[in-house]
Amino acid sequence: AFGGRADVMARLAPKGPVYQAGTLSGNPLAVAAGRATLENCTDEVYAHLDTTAATIAVLASEALSAAGVAHRVNHAGSLFSIFFCDHDVTDYASAARQDVSRYKAFFHEMLARGVYLPPSAYESWFISAAHDSAAIDRVAEALPFAARAAAAAGAPDQAPTAKDRA
Repeated sequence: AFGGRADVMARLAPKGPVYQAGTLSGNPLAVAAGRATLENCTDEVYAHLDTTAATIAVLASEALSAAGVAHRVNHAGSLFSIFFCDHDVTDYASAARQDVSRYKAFFHEMLARGVYLPPSAYESWFISAAHDSAAIDRVAEALPFAARAAAAAGAPDQAPTAKDRA
């Protein structure tokens, strides 16, 4: 829950044009969990998150480059996004010009190999402190297959074969 001046609150739905909602907004258990998480996030935890994100972002970029897939990686700290395009992505308009069909193929191949990515091509990849070297290895093993699936998605006459999935 939150509050504010009457003129600000009047801007919120249902009367105003701004929709504000969240699955756990104001839920006491969610607030307690969030607070406990923040209290346990040390400098070492944040460094681990940043390093893990950088490692996975590089692995993904290398796999996509090896498969000949145009892409851009936007990366800040422990967050990164991969866009399937050959131009810089700086706002929604430039993100919307990516090849979403390639992301869809990439996503589904990663999922088939036990790696769950954000389901939308417009979302960031979120890294957890629980992502250890075994998790990174699993991602690394799946990436070449997903990159080839993304490459094939952009070339209708080159659909993935059983060999590509092996």
